Amino acid sequence: MTPRNGTGVTPPGASRAGNGQRPGRDRRAVLHPPRAGRPRPEGQPPRVAVVGGGIAGVAAAVALAERGVRVQLLERERQLGGRLRGWPTTLADGSPVTMSRGFHAFFRQYYNLRALLRRADPLGRALAPMPDYPLIDAEGHRDTFQGLPRTPPWNALAFALFSPTFRWWDLATRIDPVAALPLVDVSVPEIYRRLDDQDAMTFLERVRFPDAARHLAFSVFSRSFFADPRRLSAAELATMFHIYFLGSAEGLVFDVPTEPFPRALWEPMGDYLAEIGVTVRAGVAVEQVVPGRERRFAVRTGGDGYGGEEVDAVVLAADITGLQALLAASPELGAAPWRAQIARLRTAPPFLVSRLWLESPVRPDRPGFLGTSGFGPLDNVSVWERFEGEAARWARRTGGSVVELHAYALTPEMTTDPERGKRRLVEELRRVYPETATATILDERHELHADCPLFAPGTFGDRPGVTTGDPAVVLAGDLTRVDLPVALMERATTSGFLAADALLGGWGLRGHPLWTVPVRGRLAPLRAAASRFG
Repeated sequence: MTPRNGTGVTPPGASRAGNGQRPGRDRRAVLHPPRAGRPRPEGQPPRVAVVGGGIAGVAAAVALAERGVRVQLLERERQLGGRLRGWPTTLADGSPVTMSRGFHAFFRQYYNLRALLRRADPLGRALAPMPDYPLIDAEGHRDTFQGLPRTPPWNALAFALFSPTFRWWDLATRIDPVAALPLVDVSVPEIYRRLDDQDAMTFLERVRFPDAARHLAFSVFSRSFFADPRRLSAAELATMFHIYFLGSAEGLVFDVPTEPFPRALWEPMGDYLAEIGVTVRAGVAVEQVVPGRERRFAVRTGGDGYGGEEVDAVVLAADITGLQALLAASPELGAAPWRAQIARLRTAPPFLVSRLWLESPVRPDRPGFLGTSGFGPLDNVSVWERFEGEAARWARRTGGSVVELHAYALTPEMTTDPERGKRRLVEELRRVYPETATATILDERHELHADCPLFAPGTFGDRPGVTTGDPAVVLAGDLTRVDLPVALMERATTSGFLAADALLGGWGLRGHPLWTVPVRGRLAPLRAAASRFG
């Protein structure tokens, strides 16, 4: 097979056929076969330090250890999971609960993330379906994804037929079909060459989507990248539209963990990592990576003074701020052009997660997850007892509800005055769910962060890939350039496997198979039209 290149490009031989069972229901899901090689090392195995215990770092550690590499996984927090971690806290009523950075949706298209999680949860018991997640706006429009066909184009046609917002007549008479063609002919990385020079909102305005449809759906989805549509690349929006809607037959329904993230995901994964020989060091911050005496690198850590053994290679799976700080303290790590590339990375605007433990319940017909538009900074509302066991047990015991509010891409005013942001979210919740206006807030937790990558227009070409120019240093995380149709948690997972495979290939070891949604638009006539007019 032809190997993937340093930016994660799929080999030309990637096919829909292949060994093993398909990862989902989509018969057009694409298998990207593994790099050929030995199943295990001959002689002494290589040693690798993985810096960062989020999804990307865990994926890299698993991929390396399963091929016999000796791996130490170093995470600065006390829990694995990165942005998906959870930690204990105690409420004012004495209840021990788990806090996190907020709701996450596990879409059926996340083939590689699901394959990673199945290592520790072979029967898939940690996740359960979310029946629906309606979208509403302040004008009273409400859309649902429940009961739609899964296979394109029937999913889009049914959605337009029954949607009060995406009215088929408006779509048929107002949309510029030529301008909209890139949405049906998405190929990565070609779509970035076509659309990365413009922002998502400008693109949608050129397509002439009706205002209500544009704000309700596309703005809601684009803000899931933690950026305002005018600061998000149009190519990212088109890729997302392909992954979740027109390019995949898995549907738009997703799954959610049935218990807090540590119990559902990371404690079982920690057991699996130990089983395959990974040494996990949580609560240990990596301060420097310097040349070693006997092996290529020595990893220096703070906190408990653990110095770490010397290693042959490193996987850098930290967030942008952590990565930039590590490189600033490690002047011999990486060549100057690559270091400058990392220095140019930028984070998206801050986001706020507010979780409220209410004395009285929300109405029983409220969905587990609701996307919102036009309600000030409020982007979505989650009712946790609808799906998470811990919250459900608290709600049954107290008669209350556990409600979470998200605000993405905060304005500078709300960032400098977080208390104002918290008050606004509660005010908007009471507009969306009026019964909460009289509900006493028994306790609350708030998480304000600004550590997600910003995929701004015109930046794709400068985005670093998993390889770095040094064969012993690889990069992983959703900040990386991955030339496959993946996004968010799936991009992080895929980058971890790709980073590990780059190291494995250098040692003559076999890589790992990857799956994605189709790498091109599904409808040949529309692809041909897009090619003609593009």
